Amino acid sequence: MKNIFIKATGITVLFLGSLTSCHDDLDLTPTNATTSTIVYGTPEGYKQVLAKVYGGYASTGSGGAGSSDLAGIDAGTSDFLRLFWNSQELTTDEAHVVWNDPGLPDFHNLSWTSSNVMITGLYNRIFFQITMANEFIRESTDAKLSERGISGADADNIRKYRAEARFIRAYQYWVAMDLFGNTPFITENDPIGKYFPPQKSRAELFKYVESELLAIESSLVAPKQNEYGRADQAAAWALLARVYLNAGVYTGTPRYTEAITYASKVIGSGYALKSNYRQLFLADNNLNNPETILSINYDGVRTQNWGGTTYLINASINGDMNPAAFGVPNGGWGGVRATKNLPALFADNSGNTDKRAMFFGNKYEMDDPTSFAEGPKVTKFRNVTSTGATAPSANGTWTSTDFPLFRLGEMYLVYAEAVLRGGTGGSTATALGYINALRTRAYGNTSGNVTSISTDFILDERGRELYWEGFRRTDLIRYGRFTSASYLWPWKGGVKAGRGVSDTYNLFPIPATDIIANRNLTQNPGY
Repeated sequence: MKNIFIKATGITVLFLGSLTSCHDDLDLTPTNATTSTIVYGTPEGYKQVLAKVYGGYASTGSGGAGSSDLAGIDAGTSDFLRLFWNSQELTTDEAHVVWNDPGLPDFHNLSWTSSNVMITGLYNRIFFQITMANEFIRESTDAKLSERGISGADADNIRKYRAEARFIRAYQYWVAMDLFGNTPFITENDPIGKYFPPQKSRAELFKYVESELLAIESSLVAPKQNEYGRADQAAAWALLARVYLNAGVYTGTPRYTEAITYASKVIGSGYALKSNYRQLFLADNNLNNPETILSINYDGVRTQNWGGTTYLINASINGDMNPAAFGVPNGGWGGVRATKNLPALFADNSGNTDKRAMFFGNKYEMDDPTSFAEGPKVTKFRNVTSTGATAPSANGTWTSTDFPLFRLGEMYLVYAEAVLRGGTGGSTATALGYINALRTRAYGNTSGNVTSISTDFILDERGRELYWEGFRRTDLIRYGRFTSASYLWPWKGGVKAGRGVSDTYNLFPIPATDIIANRNLTQNPGY
């Protein structure tokens, strides 16, 4: 049994044996002699297994950096964040990759197929996470607690853990709904073993995610009262706000009023903007951070894999950028950068400086999409602390910078866009105030403040505030600019000037392997 620690939570991750993903069996059981009766026999055991459910975000497998819970994909690329980030960012104007690894160029070229190994890896990672959550939820019912003699305060704590596992499952179903549309569906109530899950439509998944988040709202710990890196009520409200903002895409029916309602609940729950934007993405961002609502936690000594912020930091810098200044003295892979469209968002003719713009390089044009010397390098994430110290790393490459899944700045933007799109319960004046709060922080004064806002302005402001945080593909689809020729960026669709592509690419395909294995599945149109 391997122990992997999640930074600053005090939780130890307990692996239940050697678990791998497969296509026709989305539920997993231990392959060693450690039974559920033993693992879940004590309150401490429950907390350890909950840590594994969380740990699936930050680890790839029980054997450390070189191992993976998933079959069919290189362990180094199988981390959830690395796979999710690639799908959300490499497909857009915010990121471009020069590496020619199988499946990677397809993202920016918008030319993937149902056999793409990276898409298959992400799909399997999503359902591995759902499977782990299902197992915990199944083993933490009141009946199971009574059977194991767990009662009182211990039982109450485990009920909160169960709500957190349901949150994690809802989050992963949101990812599946957003990326794949119509996917398999399995819960704790389905059989363990060989089982062909039914397929749910995107609209059905939306209703499920919404109902789960509403159902657990009162069971989660109050905002800011949970351990760092664990979900509280504000995390559920933030996911609801995000889902409601995009409801028109998911179901055809906008839900902007609800987006305002839940963004407001987060805004009023005690979180605050961190005064220094840059420090949100440094190695000590787990300390004195009133803004981040929920993060994926990394530790360069105790949780090591080639994804997460290790990937974001190392892949964005070249050796000539002095990797040691980024806290990774042995790093500098240099394969990922932005397109010129991203720094262009920060152009300000007034001469004022938006400090959110963190780029390196003197050639933003990409004449050669495989050139390591071209394109703006993004220096937003670093493995150094707010005092400039290098965070500990086992080999000078792995990082300790946590990745924000939800933070207050996003909620300001959700509120503003939902108001501008006609949602009720908010006001334009309040929305403008939230936007100017972000811009005052960005400029260090009120020189960047604006007197009016529009939906187009909000899209650009989301790009300035949230770039490289995994939002851009979803945002461009909501605005109708992802596949169309109405908005282009370098090498979109595989040509230098960019081009529009088929709307087929607004969804990723269900992996061909799962279509073959599960007779209940129908492929997304166009694949």
